[in-house]
Amino acid sequence: MSAVPVENRVEEQVVGTDPLVSFDGADKVYSSGFRALAPIELRLPRAEITALVGPSGCGKSTLLRMAAGLTAPTNGSLARRTERMSYVFQDPTLLAWRSVRANVELVARLQGVPRQERRQRAQDAIDLVGLRGFEKAYPRELSGGMKMRASLARSLTSEPELMLMDEPFAALDEFNREKMGAELISLWHTRQVTVMFVTHSIPEAVRLGHQIAVMGTGPGHLKQVFRSPSPPTADPKTARDDKALRELRTEISTMLGGAGI
Repeated sequence: MSAVPVENRVEEQVVGTDPLVSFDGADKVYSSGFRALAPIELRLPRAEITALVGPSGCGKSTLLRMAAGLTAPTNGSLARRTERMSYVFQDPTLLAWRSVRANVELVARLQGVPRQERRQRAQDAIDLVGLRGFEKAYPRELSGGMKMRASLARSLTSEPELMLMDEPFAALDEFNREKMGAELISLWHTRQVTVMFVTHSIPEAVRLGHQIAVMGTGPGHLKQVFRSPSPPTADPKTARDDKALRELRTEISTMLGGAGI
């Protein structure tokens, strides 16, 4: 079967209550013949966090890059119903010679947002991630967690509907990793963005996700999508069912051969 032309494989739409991103039989076969992804069927509901979890080499980052439009599926299709996206990498990728404020303003500046507006967006984002008072600091003066907060703030200045996050907390210690997870949920409470979050950590995926998409290898494929039994809610004071979340962690760990729990 011949591959579908690239221009027909990624569709940008703006449609009411449809999922913000839909993968319909989207696969990835490289020119060498290597099949990175088997056909994927996945929906990203609006204003929810979808956590994508699985072992190295299962195609999580490839799927994220598809959602961003950085690579196209070989067959099948992908519908992305917004153009307002941000991409958060594992490395905060801050410019060493720019202050926190200047780093956070950078994306809006590149988008041509007027100076006063981008300055206000940057300050709002800095306040939201808890970096008020560090606007004039440089990356070398920040801890790992603070650098990631600055990276998150920068991603918010484009006012995204869709945040794509590729293992953004993997390099942090466990304390800061949990703290940044709580920050992400707090951001979701405030902005109600749609998030696609890639992780190797089953506990992290279960803690953050409204739905958890579990992937396997050989080639990369979607094993199962779980709806969280106790997802993050719009009210951060709402107690979550820890027992149900522990049971889901165990089920996913068993599915993946006992790794990552």
